[in-house]
Amino acid sequence: MLSIQIQPNKTKDYIYRQIYKQLKREILLHHFLPHEKLPSKRELSKSLNVSINSVNSAYQQLLAEGYIYAIERSGFYVEKLDTIPLSFSKAKPLDSELVESQESKKNGISFSHMSADRSVFPFDSWLSCEHKALKSRRTELNDDSTRYPQGIYSVRRTIARLLSITRGVKCFPEQIVLGSGTQILVTLLSHLLPKSSTFAMEDPGYTRIYRLLKAKHADLKTIQLDDKGASIEAIKRANPNVVYVTPSHQFPTGILMPVSRRIQLLNWAAEADNRYIIEDDYDSEFKYKSDTIPSLQGLDSFDKVIYMGTFSKSLLPGLRISYMVLPQQLLKKFREHASFLMQTCNVMAQLTLQEFIDSGEYQKHIKHMKKVYSERRVQLIRELKRRFGESMTIHGANAGLHFIASFQTDKPIDQIMERAEHEKLELYCLKDYYLSEEPASQKPTFILGFANLPVEKIEEGVNRLYRALY
Repeated sequence: MLSIQIQPNKTKDYIYRQIYKQLKREILLHHFLPHEKLPSKRELSKSLNVSINSVNSAYQQLLAEGYIYAIERSGFYVEKLDTIPLSFSKAKPLDSELVESQESKKNGISFSHMSADRSVFPFDSWLSCEHKALKSRRTELNDDSTRYPQGIYSVRRTIARLLSITRGVKCFPEQIVLGSGTQILVTLLSHLLPKSSTFAMEDPGYTRIYRLLKAKHADLKTIQLDDKGASIEAIKRANPNVVYVTPSHQFPTGILMPVSRRIQLLNWAAEADNRYIIEDDYDSEFKYKSDTIPSLQGLDSFDKVIYMGTFSKSLLPGLRISYMVLPQQLLKKFREHASFLMQTCNVMAQLTLQEFIDSGEYQKHIKHMKKVYSERRVQLIRELKRRFGESMTIHGANAGLHFIASFQTDKPIDQIMERAEHEKLELYCLKDYYLSEEPASQKPTFILGFANLPVEKIEEGVNRLYRALY
């Protein structure tokens, strides 16, 4: 008889699962001959003192997985299986370099430029909007995403209206494509642009997009910056046909591109067919010493600007709703070659976002967050100046959720970063965002984000930074 042990009181496994697992083990170890008949359900249930239903459930699972086969009015038989190396112990341990760190972030302080503060997010208002959307639009939750590969039309109409009011973007809802992140949209866009495209990116710049394009084996060049942002002369030398820029708050330096440079950039794009500008407006909602700067796309008379934005900075990074506005020529290519793609943004999140914007809650939230972030920005700059004095220089602090600061110190970068980790200080170094080579004379320079830095932690954060630097 089979050596099956049932332990009804010592395991959380159902009885049928115990029978199934032990029979499977016996079959895989070839303790049965191919085509050997198994005991009948009644015989095995009596032997194990379990119900026939438990045995039947075990046999049916083995049958479904292909370990056994059934002959009507005869019984169950073992399939002929090739021999494979088996291990019934625990999974092989991960190589040490693959193990993800689970260190506690307790008492940690973050200067991250990538996060938003969820502690002040209006979750009650968001949930109320979600409830309203669910109540009034529930039928759309059953719709196949292939029906709206660009995103739900009414959501895009709301976003188009919002962009027109807040950013001066000129577009129709038909031109908007939603996606679950800028990387997803850039991947899609790379298939719409000419195959022979040469891309150019600001240096320093957005390394995730740079690495994405590199991974796609794109012809990729870098553009140096001057005090107005991406250098026109550098663009002309690189001779790309697609330029990726962040004109409203250059990432990561914070340079604001003036209208004179914007016009030069637009004129460059208009000089040849198949030239495009990708305008990444990643944190344009937040300006502190002036009104919001209108978008580059709003100045474009040549239909050359591909405008990109996200709700990750203004709402929550985990929301994963980004968008791009396609020039009509590229929209035609999308309809011809990419309309089969399924929309990557969650339908419920789209509908909730629409309700959140249409109800006025979005603008109310932005107004509140401008006040919160402005207070943190002012307090952080004040504390940095008090602690570091003339040994520090700040750049790009009039917009966005981060600025950069350079320091006079004798410590090398690697030692500073090691010390910051010891201090439980999340810190990002500017040198990691150079796409080609970091200038040899570069002082230790860091990207200091304040979106997730509560006012009461600013002084301690600056003190930890000081200890890391000196």
